[in-house]
Amino acid sequence: MKKALISSIAALAAVAGSTLALAQTETFSVGEPLGTINEAGVATRMSDNVRVFGSFRFAESCTFDPERNLIVAMNAGVAETMEPNDGYVSLINPDGSVHTSKWIGANRGGLTLNHPLGSAIQNGVLYAVDMTVVRRFDLATGRPLGAVEVSDATLLNGVAVSSDGTVYATNTRDPQRVFKISPDGDTSILVEGAPLSSPNGIAIDNDGNIVVVNIGDNAVLTFNPEGELVNTERAAESGNDGLVILEDGTKYVSSVRFGSVSRIRPGEQTEVIASGIPSAASMCYDSVQNQLVIPMNNHNAMAFIALD
Repeated sequence: MKKALISSIAALAAVAGSTLALAQTETFSVGEPLGTINEAGVATRMSDNVRVFGSFRFAESCTFDPERNLIVAMNAGVAETMEPNDGYVSLINPDGSVHTSKWIGANRGGLTLNHPLGSAIQNGVLYAVDMTVVRRFDLATGRPLGAVEVSDATLLNGVAVSSDGTVYATNTRDPQRVFKISPDGDTSILVEGAPLSSPNGIAIDNDGNIVVVNIGDNAVLTFNPEGELVNTERAAESGNDGLVILEDGTKYVSSVRFGSVSRIRPGEQTEVIASGIPSAASMCYDSVQNQLVIPMNNHNAMAFIALD
């Protein structure tokens, strides 16, 4: 019995050792567009007359890549208690069909992505906030470019990036803050406390100001780069998450709690352009098709709204 037990332990150790060696030698790679290996052993892309929908696992945010005309969708994956480091990024066609199910996250060679929420694209770089970390990925290859741990962050939720690479990230839980991360990785606090009320969505307007929406109320807050409040507008409902700002200054705000999308045009009354969208989270603007794309969190879906 004792010899059998020792043999079993040795066998398990050998398996564990080989698994560890495999993990150590695995290199980072991205997933390919949907397809299979056919019977002849040839890699075959899915034919153009087939469309696949889905590929989401708690999609919280998206951003749009106009160069490839693709929607970049962030997925948290399964719960951290079930499997840590399960976040991934999908590529979605503008009609909502799947281009690449797991682009970033096809393997974990050199990749850490636990629970990505907000995302943004700037200067060929994809930014994602992941719990208390801001991560960067090369938009062309998907390869990780580095990460910055934000001291005192408890849940980074929304992210916006200026043209010079300065990152602004909301912290939704206490302490309620907007963090500022320089291109060199230096972290500071841009805004703290009221009028922030569970800050969530964030974007940069055409004047370089930082605009934030709250979950706790319907305020749409504009701060200058020094963190001074310069304007307050109101969405139709509270519980807000998504924020899109167009070139003409029009703002779109999605309520993750109540399912509406508000349109705020300069000098005009706020209007509701869509409603009843479950968990309308951190949306993005598809500038080619002129549409809003709204991830729906645990509904594992995306909503599309064509604009006028």
